[in-house]
Amino acid sequence: MANVSVYNMDGQTVGTMDLSDAVFGAPLKENLVHQAVVQHLANKRQGTQKAKTRGEVSGGGIKPWRQKGTGHARQGSIRAPQWRHGGVVFAPTPRDYSFKMNKKEKKAAIRSALTSKLQSEDLIVVDKIAFDDAKTKNMVRVMKNLGADKAYVVLEGADRNVFLSTRNLQEVKLSHAGSLSVYDILKYKKLVLTQDAVKAIEEVFA
Repeated sequence: MANVSVYNMDGQTVGTMDLSDAVFGAPLKENLVHQAVVQHLANKRQGTQKAKTRGEVSGGGIKPWRQKGTGHARQGSIRAPQWRHGGVVFAPTPRDYSFKMNKKEKKAAIRSALTSKLQSEDLIVVDKIAFDDAKTKNMVRVMKNLGADKAYVVLEGADRNVFLSTRNLQEVKLSHAGSLSVYDILKYKKLVLTQDAVKAIEEVFA
């Protein structure tokens, strides 16, 4: 069972905390982590691209010239792909790129991502993150004290003041324990968890 230091919002060590080996000491399954990242990116795709094929562009209903005797190559339509203003070969059409992963696979991928952050010493546990008012400088100060300029911050639940203090920071993303993302865990250099968030994560993914 791993033991990590617990910091306050001033960056001072205020204690230690044991982490569950079932969640933060899980086997690294790179194939599932890769699949989770691919799924995340695929689900974000709009899939609205569209181009017209030769059957959809206007015009071209008549043969431009007779088959033989003109000296030109034979042509059946002026909207064939080789013509200007012609249709597109294998034109893209709107489609849904999203796909699903099994719940057990998702949990295993998240456990692997959390374990990798712990092993690389990029996991920071904070006793709590709470602000009396919503100001960006509050979160900037906390991240500076923790040495986490580019961080994925996870709380136990939603907090309005913390959310409003974070949303203008491009290098900091806020989430809660119920919506962990493998992509975001890997994207950001540091993973910052509150003690309550750690307990909630261990209950869900153990």
